[in-house]
Amino acid sequence: MSQHIDPITLAVLAGRMEQIADEMDATLFRAAFNPIIAEAHDASHGLYHAASGDTLVQGKNGLPIFVGVMAFAVKAVIDKAAETGDVTDGDIWIFNDAHLGGTHLSDMRLVRPYFRDGELFCYLASVGHWHDVGGAVPGNYNPSATDSFQEAFVLPPVRLVRAGDMQQDILDIVLRNTRLPQSAMGDLNGQLSALDLGVKRMNELLDEYGADTVQAALDALGARAEALMRAELTALPDGRWDAEDFLDNDGITDAALPIRVALEIRGDEMVLDFAGTANVTAGPVNIALPTAVATAYVAIKHIFPALPANAGVMRPIDVRVPEGSMLSATFPAPVGGYTETILRMIDTIFAAAAKAAPDQVVANAYGTINALSIAGKRANGKPWVMFSFYGGGHGGSIESDGLNHGNAPISTATIPPLEILEAAYPVMFREWALRPDSAGAGQHRGGLGAVYEIEVLEENGADAFLFGERGRFAPAGVAGGGKAATNHFSYQQDDGWHEPELVSKMRGIKLKQGQTVRLETPGGGGYGAPQSRDPAAIARDVALGYISEEAATDAYGAGWKEAGE
Repeated sequence: MSQHIDPITLAVLAGRMEQIADEMDATLFRAAFNPIIAEAHDASHGLYHAASGDTLVQGKNGLPIFVGVMAFAVKAVIDKAAETGDVTDGDIWIFNDAHLGGTHLSDMRLVRPYFRDGELFCYLASVGHWHDVGGAVPGNYNPSATDSFQEAFVLPPVRLVRAGDMQQDILDIVLRNTRLPQSAMGDLNGQLSALDLGVKRMNELLDEYGADTVQAALDALGARAEALMRAELTALPDGRWDAEDFLDNDGITDAALPIRVALEIRGDEMVLDFAGTANVTAGPVNIALPTAVATAYVAIKHIFPALPANAGVMRPIDVRVPEGSMLSATFPAPVGGYTETILRMIDTIFAAAAKAAPDQVVANAYGTINALSIAGKRANGKPWVMFSFYGGGHGGSIESDGLNHGNAPISTATIPPLEILEAAYPVMFREWALRPDSAGAGQHRGGLGAVYEIEVLEENGADAFLFGERGRFAPAGVAGGGKAATNHFSYQQDDGWHEPELVSKMRGIKLKQGQTVRLETPGGGGYGAPQSRDPAAIARDVALGYISEEAATDAYGAGWKEAGE
């Protein structure tokens, strides 16, 4: 039975353990070779329960979506180790199987048991988005994949390090299945170093406080997270609220895909029921069940920002995902575009929650990471792959306008600077700017989307691949706010500009030297009735070029000109 721990000691230990995860994050960010980790911070580290794999502590700089999915990833390793009958101090497991560990195959997971005095105390884990892990499309966002094998090399949980000894055969297999082995090795070494640091810091912590006290703190943090979540739910009215939204298509068939949710609050418990959501699709917009549960956590964390990153938050919440739906896909269904689906899940949860507690919910953000890969070979024959994600507008809230050109609400990652991308790859950004008239109108308007135009400089040309969304279904407002602009992608060919048949998804776009792709991302939805917006704020937006005079008059009426002067 765990010992009692006083509040001051609990606060100190919570901060110390969070600092351990933060240091692990920083170690990888500084050591990684690829910009998606080093610059965009698409990675995460944390401490996980020795038996259940539940998230105990996660770093503040890691991606929120990993809070939930890494618990499933660690549990997959626990189960695999149970089959082999041993877990040894110094073991490190590696895998990217998204159906076991969530998200997609680009996210490489390393899981290390942490022992104290010969006893398993907890697990440390690291996950990072590797630049390329094989598959049909460089960068692994294949919009026309119909199974996981077309997306990337699939690695089940295996021991990369056994009792401290590197298993060279496993390493050789991993590095053979990437177009960029040097980048992969650099990222792997960064993750291994982060885990080493985590062990060192945990040893220091337990030397100072003792294993029993630290374990008591971990138990108390889970209980506190649960209590906080129950208190938040109790403060809301009981009831049931429904919402739905749509994906443009699955990349194979041009048909809209519904995501539906019923949010029900009963006292200090919540049900999120996704009955009515589209079935498993042929194309790669499916997600595995671990990802769906983790996405529900991310949405809840946005609605209740004071909640900690701890699995206890989800104890009062029942996430119901129907079997056979695109939210509970099983291997080998393609899941490479998981980001688009979880963003729409968050949008639907926000829309339902806005009916229960509009003052706690923001309008829809731009709703797509626009995973764009441009790849080719340099004059010396060496391959290059520029993969990145791109920003857009966030939704307005009861307090303020939405953020202009922010990153997706599934992460705390940053958009890589154009200087970094131009320095690393043979491309030039002709334009990187805010997109006028892209924000949803409202008492507090949404944030603006962005415009990116990228020219290929390599004399051998390049191939481009886009996996996006929101080309047909605009980000919605809440509490009477208006919709934002939809996503728009075009690319240059010898006979002029073209657009994808599936609007937001396309692969194999052949680009010659000097030709460009152009991405115009959505803004965020508006909050509150547009008639309630301060005319001075409208006039300021017009003066800054955020909105044209014509669009301002259409959205807010003609009276803003006189009132705004």
